[in-house]
Amino acid sequence: MEQVAPKARNYPQDVKIVNVKDREFIIIGTAHISQESADLVRRVIEAEQPDCVCVELDEQRYKTLSEARRWESLDIKEVIRQKQLITLLVNLVLASYQKKLGQELGVAPGTELLEATKVAKALDIPIALCDRDVRITLRRAWASMSFFEKFKFLVSGTVGVFDSPEISEEMLSELRQKDVLSELMKELGEAMPILKRVLLDERDVYIAQKTREAPGNKIVAVVGAGHAEGIVDALAQDVDRDLTEIETIPPASPVIKWIGWGIPAIILAAIAFIGIRHGLDAAGQNLMFWILANGIPSSIGAIIALAHPITIISAFIAAPITSLTPVIGAGYVTAFVQAYYQPPVVKEFQTIGEDINHFGRWWSNRLLRIFLVFILTSLGSMIGTYVGAYEIISNLFG
Repeated sequence: MEQVAPKARNYPQDVKIVNVKDREFIIIGTAHISQESADLVRRVIEAEQPDCVCVELDEQRYKTLSEARRWESLDIKEVIRQKQLITLLVNLVLASYQKKLGQELGVAPGTELLEATKVAKALDIPIALCDRDVRITLRRAWASMSFFEKFKFLVSGTVGVFDSPEISEEMLSELRQKDVLSELMKELGEAMPILKRVLLDERDVYIAQKTREAPGNKIVAVVGAGHAEGIVDALAQDVDRDLTEIETIPPASPVIKWIGWGIPAIILAAIAFIGIRHGLDAAGQNLMFWILANGIPSSIGAIIALAHPITIISAFIAAPITSLTPVIGAGYVTAFVQAYYQPPVVKEFQTIGEDINHFGRWWSNRLLRIFLVFILTSLGSMIGTYVGAYEIISNLFG
């Protein structure tokens, strides 16, 4: 493997050139909200006339960038059926944060990636979308985190949503430098190693392998600056990687499954034993306590979210039942009911990136209100489960 100095072609350090056998890989590390990066991408592709242009996009993200009317085709009810609300919310939070940074510079997020595809199409150069499906990445990240890591991520993400960053093109240029970026990645790895592994390390391997599989002897790859060094290292090894493992979502831990089914079994068994020891009236009282302990907090969550009246009723009915099964939660039931009776309109999908940054608009935007219903009713049901379980088990041994 030979790495060519970018200065030999009058390129900045953001461009890495690697020769592996008879193939040449030109890796452009970019900032996803930088006009300077977009200009560099166009310059390199036009100068090099590669056999293929690889971009750090998957099919879904490419459609998101290239289709102005993309939100109109989103079926929120189908998202809820597939239990993808959390994935969608995290995606929206990350995209919104990046959009806010882009607004500081007047550049839309992903401009340089879209620019790469436009230039390639204009020059009739094949395009390869080389990133892993964003839904798999987010679900692998979520599945890999512990409960406390998930809580930390959601809290920090919420803070980031309502923060107002101030950033300049000079700061972005500094961020793309190797020493600063390496330090940032180190801090990320120390704070949340799981996120670094799934969001960065795995995708470095994935993008490098897809880039290696691209046709032709001269390949230009446009990737985020945080991936450039890892991709160069992976390409230099010139070893084909089996991506099967990192393309799958890890199954839930057997312990989690046992807990998921074990808690309902314990609750039902406790009520049955109370009935045997103290009579049916006592069992009925404990069953009623379980219903109220779950239904009231969950319905209060729906009320706080200003949900539709039928959604509030469904929260009260669903929470005691769904708390006894790990298959579906009260939040998904109430979110679906809310989406059915008060579906978001096209305008609210179009303004979601802006509305998500303003606390009050979570109640006025119907799409965000669905997320509120999901979160608050789930929280109410979780509180009710612990309160109800404590009371019933206490009565069993009391």
